[in-house]
Amino acid sequence: MHAGRAESRRAAGTMKHAPDEPPPAAGEPRWRLYWRLTRMHRPIGTVLLLWPTLWALFIASEGRPDGYLLFAFCLGTLLMRSAGCAINDWADRDFDRHVARTRDRPLTSGLIHSWEAVAVFVVLSLVALLLVLPMHPLVWALAVVGAFLAASYPFTKRFFALPQAYLGIAFGFGMPMAFAAVLHSLPPVAWVMLAANICWALAYDTEYAMVDRNDDLKLGIRTAAITFGRFDVAAVMICYALTLGLLAVVGYMSGLGLAYGMGLIAAAGIAVYHFSLIRTRSREGCFRAFNHNNWFGAVVFAGIAADYWLR
Repeated sequence: MHAGRAESRRAAGTMKHAPDEPPPAAGEPRWRLYWRLTRMHRPIGTVLLLWPTLWALFIASEGRPDGYLLFAFCLGTLLMRSAGCAINDWADRDFDRHVARTRDRPLTSGLIHSWEAVAVFVVLSLVALLLVLPMHPLVWALAVVGAFLAASYPFTKRFFALPQAYLGIAFGFGMPMAFAAVLHSLPPVAWVMLAANICWALAYDTEYAMVDRNDDLKLGIRTAAITFGRFDVAAVMICYALTLGLLAVVGYMSGLGLAYGMGLIAAAGIAVYHFSLIRTRSREGCFRAFNHNNWFGAVVFAGIAADYWLR
């Protein structure tokens, strides 16, 4: 599971060239450099990975997840997001040093070596893989696939017109893993949920790509905002609609009721609010909409949890 290029710029300011990291400090402790490399101080990426994973875990367990599974998937999400940030900085090191906003990152500023970023990725990925050892062998196989997705996502920006779709798979791969951990199988609803997450990632990551469209054009990076062009706002709203439609199908397949439906209605309201933020394509509005997706994920989860707990 990986936050990717958009994640590597999550907390960039609304000014065009505002750095997203403080200037390098003399004698900065090594642990702090690694902390910044893995974006532990920028939690939005972890949250956007965690909500879909919790959706799946609670639906698979009918609202009563095993304590260890809840712990393992929460910690694993944090570890793999951090690992993804490290490998993303390694993959983008030749781009980031030419951008004022990113040139002060630990790797691009030369405070750590390239091999250290790769080592951080490997170590965090291995620790995350250890968490699945007590689980069903199907989860082991899916975890290997998830690690591959995290490592390969940064390179899709070189050739794939919609890297945000690949990001949606990487961000959502905890969903089939959750079903495999609980049910030891992959029912159709797991794949419908993954499809919903792909659409959601296309929506929120396009919002973020709209912030940096001009910089990405200069660097030769491919993003959904560039691919959609003048239809970017419409495309974002279509992706939100597809997300909600697929989540409605998930609710039908899982026998969820009124509370879940109320959660989807709240999420639809949030999507409409995002339209009000991005319709003028201002950098500030698009960035605010992106960050606000935390609440979209939260209200869907609240609907799932409430539906089971009220029974």
